[in-house]
Amino acid sequence: MATIGRREREILTAIVETYISTGEPVGSRTLARSNSERLSAATIRNVMADLAEAGLLAQPHTSSGRVPSVEGYRYYAERLSGEASLKPDDEQIIQRYFHGVDDVQDFMERTSHVLSLISSGVGVAVTSTGPRKALEHVHFQRLAEQRVLAVVVTRSGVVRDRLLRLPRDVNQSELDLAARYINDNFRGWMIEDVRRELERRIEHERSEYDQLMNSVAQLYKSGALATKEEAAEVFVEGTANLVRNENDTDRLRQLLKTLEEKTRIVELLSSYVDTRQEAVRVIIGLEETMPDLSSFVLIGAPARRGEEILGRLAVIGPTRMDYQHAITAVSYIARLFDKLLNDSE
Repeated sequence: MATIGRREREILTAIVETYISTGEPVGSRTLARSNSERLSAATIRNVMADLAEAGLLAQPHTSSGRVPSVEGYRYYAERLSGEASLKPDDEQIIQRYFHGVDDVQDFMERTSHVLSLISSGVGVAVTSTGPRKALEHVHFQRLAEQRVLAVVVTRSGVVRDRLLRLPRDVNQSELDLAARYINDNFRGWMIEDVRRELERRIEHERSEYDQLMNSVAQLYKSGALATKEEAAEVFVEGTANLVRNENDTDRLRQLLKTLEEKTRIVELLSSYVDTRQEAVRVIIGLEETMPDLSSFVLIGAPARRGEEILGRLAVIGPTRMDYQHAITAVSYIARLFDKLLNDSE
């Protein structure tokens, strides 16, 4: 990333925001009329030349004004990521749409709509695909001899039940004791971590809790805590925004094709939205994962509930998009996701 001074930063910001607003190359005279330092057009032309040399501006035609380069957009977006704050009107829209929501799927579906509304881009939300679910509690119910119903409830509110056939019969009091042992020891653990720890304890603690651990071992080995890979739910809204704003029909066709294929959307967000990241990530140019999308932008963040990752949310659009609205909306909704779902417990 190029290192530039305060004046250069201000002129670059003015060029980016003017170009985003108008779609027309920006000339020095346009900036001279609006800059707060009363700089002359000649001075601004010199600064623009320096910015072009640094790779932050481009000139579509010899006699035209300047437009931001990909590096120019990146520089601008990087500064916004730490400085932008949500506008009051946007906050009211978000609060209204999410009022009373306490379900993951409902939240993600509304997220795609709200992000498209605020950013004028495409709003995308994807639920997690993997079995990394935090355990809330288990319950075992004896149905018949050697037949038990196992009910597993996760912190995200997902309920899974499974009919188990045990190698020997277990009475209800033993089942209640086994459920209490798992709930008391593993509430809040990721289910796959529970399975690993149970394997260890079954092996090493059998003599100390012989009858209890025998019951737990039977339930565990019969699949009480088994999880399966679930298909991600994908919510997309706002493709009409692209049709209205994008003039390059070939480029638009490629993006629309991608948005129609849910597996590609999951791949796209999985590639660029790291579940370990704490802040919004802005990716300008998506060619590393999908060469067809080299001139598009993804602004995304993970959707967390405490330490549990329940999905990803993002805005996808052309490089000439309203970065401030998109960045602040994605950041705010990601934080709201954690707050609303924790408050609903």
